[in-house]
Amino acid sequence: MGNRQDQLNAFDRLLTIMDELREQCPWDKKQTMQSLRHLTIEETYELGDAILDNDLQEIKNELGDLILHIIFYAKIGSETSDFDIADVLNSISEKLISRHPHIYGDVKVENEEQVKQNWEKLKLKEGKNSVLEGVPKSLPALVKANRIQEKVAGVGFDWEASHQVWDKLEEELKEFQTEVAKGDRQGIENEFGDVLFSMVNYARFLDINPENALEKTNKKFTDRFQYLEQKAKELKKSLGEMTLAEMDVFWEEAKNL
Repeated sequence: MGNRQDQLNAFDRLLTIMDELREQCPWDKKQTMQSLRHLTIEETYELGDAILDNDLQEIKNELGDLILHIIFYAKIGSETSDFDIADVLNSISEKLISRHPHIYGDVKVENEEQVKQNWEKLKLKEGKNSVLEGVPKSLPALVKANRIQEKVAGVGFDWEASHQVWDKLEEELKEFQTEVAKGDRQGIENEFGDVLFSMVNYARFLDINPENALEKTNKKFTDRFQYLEQKAKELKKSLGEMTLAEMDVFWEEAKNL
């Protein structure tokens, strides 16, 4: 691990390489913020995968990819004199200082929850019209539900205890079952959404990230299903030729791996 000067030298090296690529590489020269956007999203998901796998080497690699993207956007911004990397870094530094008055001011806090509440109140003072303005519209729905609930909880709009959230979840499940019995497709969809929203809320009270939990289950299911597929190949069978009982034998084996 390098000292602060080593870290600054490494950052300067990357800035220099970015300057050279933007000037000399045909691909880098033609990129715009719009053309990079989907690549940045992809890199973010790749970092997320590495974190879920707890693959520290891959986390390091993906962090490098993301830092490159940040520097790339800043380089493009500098070419139109709108902002450069110094402006980006100073902007986030000023934001962190202003939103941590318990560190850089005289505000006293007792716990993490008070820090989060102060954060949301400070954002409103900065001119935002709603605490929900900071929730990106393009977030996946499950992540968005969690962020919406965290945001409104930050200004006190929240349940007092987890058992109240569970009661609400049970209420939504009953309403969902009612719509299923009626066969009203629109009603079913609406109530299913309410069930998912309530589940996300309950997960938050249990300090569980619903996106991480679901993705871990996706990965677990994928691993087990691929084990089943491999066993079928060893038997020279397709899954369509196997009975559910036969498949279940290998599924149970996969669960014990």
